[in-house]
Amino acid sequence: MTGGPGVLRPVTPTASVLLCDNPGPLTLEGTNTWVLSGPGSDDIVVVDPGPDHDAHLERLAELGRIPLVLISHRHGDHTDGIDKIVSRTGATVRAVGSGFLRGMGGHLTDGEVIEVAGLRITVLATPGHTADSVSFVLDDAVLTADTILGRGTTVIDDEDGSLADYLESLRRLQSLGRRAVLPGHGPELEDLSAVAARYLTHRQQRLEQVRHAVRTLGEDATPRQVVEFVYTDVDEKLWEPAESSVRAQLAYLRDPTRGAVSPGEQT
Repeated sequence: MTGGPGVLRPVTPTASVLLCDNPGPLTLEGTNTWVLSGPGSDDIVVVDPGPDHDAHLERLAELGRIPLVLISHRHGDHTDGIDKIVSRTGATVRAVGSGFLRGMGGHLTDGEVIEVAGLRITVLATPGHTADSVSFVLDDAVLTADTILGRGTTVIDDEDGSLADYLESLRRLQSLGRRAVLPGHGPELEDLSAVAARYLTHRQQRLEQVRHAVRTLGEDATPRQVVEFVYTDVDEKLWEPAESSVRAQLAYLRDPTRGAVSPGEQT
């Protein structure tokens, strides 16, 4: 379970979560800022400082010496607080995207191992939700950001998200086996492999529903029409972000290399 905003809650021996008070339909209870530190270390690593939220950032800066901030992806609910946390702590900020780099740390690269604060943190590229999405692998847990959430499912970003990439990222995460899931929103989960498998099954089911919708409504069906046909199990206030995922699903299905895939395709 997630703790209240402003309360640092230990989750694993090396990871604690500080919940930001920015709840919403897409942020769930709020953004999870993860605070990492190995045994005996006086340093901490912050993953995703969160939005430009003064109380959250002030509390974060008070936690200890922060030499490094890692960014999971470009969305503002994870990144808008970067400059204020840097001004308070002098931390280096590393990310995939150049616009978020601060200091001399450089871009994050897939497979890179970062040794800091008594930890070994492996960077795992997990694009799909956004093109720049990464996860961070610890010995006993994986920080999945918005690729896998604590509850619900992930929206594929309209700007640069990709369902094909997302499915491959879920497979990469599934292959890591049984580890704790430390998500960008919502409560932590126990078994990464099982959760990734459920996400893959859900995406396969949604693809089949979208295929059926297009057959029923016609090839010129709009994303909104498909949402209203398929997402009857989802609160209507979430239909707008669901359109983004439907656009990604339609693009996937209309890709000439995939469009003729049989209904039993394992996606």
